[in-house]
Amino acid sequence: MLRGVCAVTPGYAGGTLTHPTYDAVARGTTGHVEVVKVDFNPAEISYHDLLTVFFASHDPTSRDQQGADVGSQYRSVIFYTTPTQADVAQRYIAELSLATPKKIVTDVVPLDTFWSAETYHQQYYEHHHDAPYCELVIAPKLEKVQQRFAALLKTNGHTTT
Repeated sequence: MLRGVCAVTPGYAGGTLTHPTYDAVARGTTGHVEVVKVDFNPAEISYHDLLTVFFASHDPTSRDQQGADVGSQYRSVIFYTTPTQADVAQRYIAELSLATPKKIVTDVVPLDTFWSAETYHQQYYEHHHDAPYCELVIAPKLEKVQQRFAALLKTNGHTTT
């Protein structure tokens, strides 16, 4: 839904298992994190703006937990692909740390390998928007992003979730 974002692909990163599956990652024993790969056009949206939305749409102060989801596979992490991304992310976290009383626990680590999630996870919200998890967890986050970051939204009415 953000202008400049070309694709968002759910998947897994940071673990030791080759070709991880949702079931394996969900057990919390592979070292992987459930992540999204964001392909974006920096001429339309900055990496800093993407970080702003990222940090506003999850809890970066909760170690190994996001809402009711608990385990290392839910830790807050940024996998970077360039040294510049790492630097910008670390500076952003330092600035955010000054503005919040809680410790930011988001890790910033190099991306080794990204594994795409299974087909049934692709465009999950679009296909399951009436599922309880989507209604109770995802929809409120999307509404928050749409309200708080209206200036960053695509203007053609097309949104990708």
